[in-house]
Amino acid sequence: MLMHITLLLLTLGTVSALDLGTTAISRRSVLNNVALTASGVLLPPALAANADSVSALRGFSISNGRATLPPLGTGAWAWGDSLFWGYNPSQDTDLYEVFKLAVSTGNGFFDTAELYGLGRSESLIKDFTDRVREEGYDIGGVNVASKFAPLPWKTKREDVVKAAKKSVQRLGRPIDLYQIHFPNSYSNSAYWDGLADCFDLGLVRSCGVSNYGKEAVRAVHKSLGERGIPLSSNQIQLSLVYRSALEEGLKDTCDELGVQTIAYSPLGLGLLTGKYGPENYPTGPRSKLAEKLFSNPSSSKLFEVMKEVGKNHNDASLSQVAINWTIAKGFCSIPGARNLRQAKSNLDALSWTMDKNEVKALDDAAKGIPPLVDPKDSPFPKFDKDTGLKMFDS
Repeated sequence: MLMHITLLLLTLGTVSALDLGTTAISRRSVLNNVALTASGVLLPPALAANADSVSALRGFSISNGRATLPPLGTGAWAWGDSLFWGYNPSQDTDLYEVFKLAVSTGNGFFDTAELYGLGRSESLIKDFTDRVREEGYDIGGVNVASKFAPLPWKTKREDVVKAAKKSVQRLGRPIDLYQIHFPNSYSNSAYWDGLADCFDLGLVRSCGVSNYGKEAVRAVHKSLGERGIPLSSNQIQLSLVYRSALEEGLKDTCDELGVQTIAYSPLGLGLLTGKYGPENYPTGPRSKLAEKLFSNPSSSKLFEVMKEVGKNHNDASLSQVAINWTIAKGFCSIPGARNLRQAKSNLDALSWTMDKNEVKALDDAAKGIPPLVDPKDSPFPKFDKDTGLKMFDS
């Protein structure tokens, strides 16, 4: 969860973007626009008539406000983030190749947020979508999830609507899945009302949350349900070195409510890729996390089992094993990719499925490794001070 401290530090002080204005956008007018795909992207006339089916073929679909997620997407946190991931505009060429590969292979589900690069990530997705369209690619399968940041000065439902309008402008499209990025210690119910307002205005096509605990998921599920809007998803951290959502019952609660789960950081912030080890730590904020992981004797056993599982599947890489494990746990996995090699490796994780014995072997090997960051030490508020609702637990 250290990454979210970084994100908050990045954002405190300056977020600027143009508003779309105050004119209400009719949800009916958006949905009746025959030139929009199910993901809100303009299609050539020949494809427009079959827009919904085009999107569904890519593994992402929406029916009556409920999103159905694919097993794999692309996390775009690093697309624009200079402090944590060292982004600079010279990387845009590589990022575009990642985007184009995902779209051309029918895996065009991208997860971004207003915080990522202070809007840069969203703007890049718009630019890349325009470019692949110009190159003649079918962009009917491009679907975008983004997130509202409940920062301390945002306390009203209107703040969610304003942020959504800015994200829509940066993306150049309605948002397919709009999520509350993390809980706050107050105003949470106002955010849920704002999320529903965004849906009714046609700014967003489905609703979700992120980093919500069991009680909070139940509460927002009920709140949205009272307005006839389903809660589609809860995006939470999950990897072989951060399993709290499974061990603390959060995944079970989401399953009970019909809320899909999205796994962010499935590669353990890159520490499960094989790139790093006891003698080779990443620089920056991840170095302390790497030290914690690789100084644990159990980590060597985990990597041994990961390698064994990979050998069983045409020498699949450690990254592919880590991603495949999150998918086997019933999550939509959204690893990041900053170059074509990483993107191809991520996509190759879909070419095979580990069996239940391999899943168990990995579970057993990971038991000796505590979470990279103890949930108790997470910067996310644990309770809503006004209602007493427990907001975060894993």
